[in-house]
Amino acid sequence: MITTPDCLLMPILASKAAPGLARTLTRSRLDKWGFMHISDDAFLIASELITNAVTATPGKEIRFQFSRDIAGVLIAVWDSSPAQPQARPMTEMTLDTLDVSEERWEDNGGRGLPIVAALAASCGHTPDPHGGKWVWASCATRRSDISPAQPGGT
Repeated sequence: MITTPDCLLMPILASKAAPGLARTLTRSRLDKWGFMHISDDAFLIASELITNAVTATPGKEIRFQFSRDIAGVLIAVWDSSPAQPQARPMTEMTLDTLDVSEERWEDNGGRGLPIVAALAASCGHTPDPHGGKWVWASCATRRSDISPAQPGGT
């Protein structure tokens, strides 16, 4: 684990508990930095990125990075899967089209990346030269701050 006043980079087991841990770590840092006004967006982004990594590499190591610079905060998640993130096509969902049957329960997801894109100042994915990929999103701490930061750095 690497932790500095401006960066947390931590390995996490890709499990169902990982999104909650990411939200807890995000809350702690946002509070420390005085950025709680972006907490709702940051919590949702962290949860979505971690959940996608858990789905891509269950039971394996993933890495969570939460850092800040003068433009805002960067939320990034590394996983070992070479597959690029894929957003499902957006369709209108109603109670009539939502399939909550046990065998199709997991098929109702896939909308996290469009949500991340809507909330973040910028987002994307970057191949890691050592394998896998970083999926990242930056959140501006002020409306005028929009700057794409790069994940994986310290």
